Amino acid sequence: MNTIMRKSVLGIAGIAFAGGIFAGPATATAAPAVDAKPVAVTAVQADKTDTSKLIPHGVQGKQSRIDLTDEQVGNVKAIIAATKKADMDERAAVVSIATALQESKLENLGHLGERNDHDSQGLFQQRPSSGWGTVEQITDPEYSTMAFLKGLKQVDGWKDMPLTKAAQTVQVSAYPDHYAQWEQQAADLVAKHWNS
Repeated sequence: MNTIMRKSVLGIAGIAFAGGIFAGPATATAAPAVDAKPVAVTAVQADKTDTSKLIPHGVQGKQSRIDLTDEQVGNVKAIIAATKKADMDERAAVVSIATALQESKLENLGHLGERNDHDSQGLFQQRPSSGWGTVEQITDPEYSTMAFLKGLKQVDGWKDMPLTKAAQTVQVSAYPDHYAQWEQQAADLVAKHWNS
């Protein structure tokens, strides 16, 4: 090895060694011990909803997602409260919220005039002329959710079918596959708000 190269290698090694001496002890003494508390982590995890119950069949197709206003979050909470009142589980809430996301984007819609699909209104776009209730009833989030859930309960094996098929059996939509795109966001909302 030539003299210039040897001096360069030794110089680099010296700098690395000196840096290690000066930086090593300072770094070692500066890092305080962390007191981890696994009990707190366990308590947080216990409050979380089991996601395998929320999406037992996996999501189907491309998923959509929207940002929610305070009013829309309030409607999510109303759907969850009505689901609990109907003595149904988190999966029923996922189906309900995904349906309302498709039908109204979780907005409690009144009559939309010429843009309206017949006389459909409320979170689930239910129609007074189809026997869902009065306008006042179907624009009440609790009532409209209870009406949807009553229909869902009548679907044999709804828990064992994909979300879009369960929702379509109740709703009888012209676009039966569109409910599937909201399953992940609906499950996320149920996981976040079921115990709140």
